[in-house]
Amino acid sequence: MTSMTKTNSPIAKARARDLGLPFPGRPGPLNAITDVEGIGVGFQTIFEDEPRPGRKRPVRTGVTAILPHAASPTPVPVYAGVHRFNGNGEMTGTHWIEDGGYFLGPVVITNTHAVGMAHHATVKWMLERYASTYDTDSFLWIMPVIAETYDGVLNDINGLPLTEVDVRAALDNLSFGPVQEGNCGGGTGMVTYGFKGGTGTSSRVVEFGGREHRIGTLVQANHGQRDWLTIRGVPVGEHMRDGTPQSQLAERGSIIVVIATDLPMAPHQLQRLARRASIGIGRGGTPGGNNSGDIFLAFSTANPQPMVHHAPAKLSLEIVNDEKLDLVYAATVDSVEEAVVNAMLAAEDAGGTAFDRFRIQAMPHDQLVAVMRDYGRMA
Repeated sequence: MTSMTKTNSPIAKARARDLGLPFPGRPGPLNAITDVEGIGVGFQTIFEDEPRPGRKRPVRTGVTAILPHAASPTPVPVYAGVHRFNGNGEMTGTHWIEDGGYFLGPVVITNTHAVGMAHHATVKWMLERYASTYDTDSFLWIMPVIAETYDGVLNDINGLPLTEVDVRAALDNLSFGPVQEGNCGGGTGMVTYGFKGGTGTSSRVVEFGGREHRIGTLVQANHGQRDWLTIRGVPVGEHMRDGTPQSQLAERGSIIVVIATDLPMAPHQLQRLARRASIGIGRGGTPGGNNSGDIFLAFSTANPQPMVHHAPAKLSLEIVNDEKLDLVYAATVDSVEEAVVNAMLAAEDAGGTAFDRFRIQAMPHDQLVAVMRDYGRMA
């Protein structure tokens, strides 16, 4: 059996802007969620071409970890907001985010049947990473954010292959640099609009209150069906249905969107920001199908506060003016739209062995460029 396990590798394929696709806005230097200072991203990717003993399908899955204030020796609460566009999926910790307005620790994204393992392993990792915080008699609790999308088309999801070691590998290999995309981490086995999908990222720089601020997005894209696919207003999917079974798959997936910013936004503002991911993914053509879990998280690295049990009775916060947020909403929508396309462009073919039901092909760059050029939409 050939098996590949990897963490964070350089981006190898052309991204949307490399191809000349006309996405608006100014990206950060990496055009990634890590353009927001202090955010680390790590991956554990498992990609095998034969089933494990006693199983019928190969394993193609993994873990993506995102940690705000990743260099801090103690956990740092971050204000946050969530939105459920279509709820056929899971993201843990959201009840407290809606009530308390914050979370602390990592955001971990994986496959549907690995949520429990990811939660368990992340709690253990936090207990060890922040031992000085949790090795007390303060009765502190840990509630990490774990999210999922379904990879059972390409992965032996019912074999429950993901282990605690895999989750910890992603958490132990956080990087502040370029973010791998496509078939990596939790996105390893994902399908997007009938093409191979997975992990994608993008960022925007906005001028706000006389300063530059950054917005970064990361998606685990596993949603849509081929005839819905639209890129920059062009009905790409209508021109790329090739009659193969994979191009006719009905939607059976989901998308997780994580939005990060260094703007000082309050929880109610971050909830409103999270809602804008609906427009970002909607630009790609999805109507939010019944079988899709479209769940979005937005958080701010500004206003770092001590753990609540160490905080004073009154807190002083800097908060942006709601009336000035339209350009932030627009930049977020643009970034989410681009991140989904980057996920598809970075992905590689998967499946097609004697043990698979489908071969899911990556989006052919040349065909995409040809369609976009026919519509006069190339930069």
